[in-house]
Amino acid sequence: MNQHVLDPANEAEAEMAEAARACLVAALDHSKAECIKVSITTDDGATQIPELQIPPRALRFFADVLRQMAKREPMLLVPQKCELTTQEAAAFLNVSRPFVIKEINAQRLKCRLVNSHRRIEFEELIRYQEAQKIRSENALQRLRQYSDDIGETL
Repeated sequence: MNQHVLDPANEAEAEMAEAARACLVAALDHSKAECIKVSITTDDGATQIPELQIPPRALRFFADVLRQMAKREPMLLVPQKCELTTQEAAAFLNVSRPFVIKEINAQRLKCRLVNSHRRIEFEELIRYQEAQKIRSENALQRLRQYSDDIGETL
């Protein structure tokens, strides 16, 4: 799978990330420009780095990444059109590979075949995960209702 895992930040990185995020958010809040110019300097100040022109959308994305770093939470960057194997999908969903195959066979999880190998789009995994969350919440709500009904009859 074409992905990049960013481990949780240490305390110093988290503090730097929060300060940088605050600066980015302030710049975005005060700018209506289609492009924001960013200057980067190194610790020694000797390295010449050209001024960058960055679209505000990219800066908002960077601010989101920095927020996650400041919270010291791990992140996983996955291209939106990425396809995963059943083993990778199982790892993402935190379930077994046979369970993923069972969900595919039950047509609750869509895949495509590449020769005899199943490939699952990342977007499909997100859709499946959201649907599972809704099913779980509905089941919990029904359980509460049954509990309330039983409590009233006793």
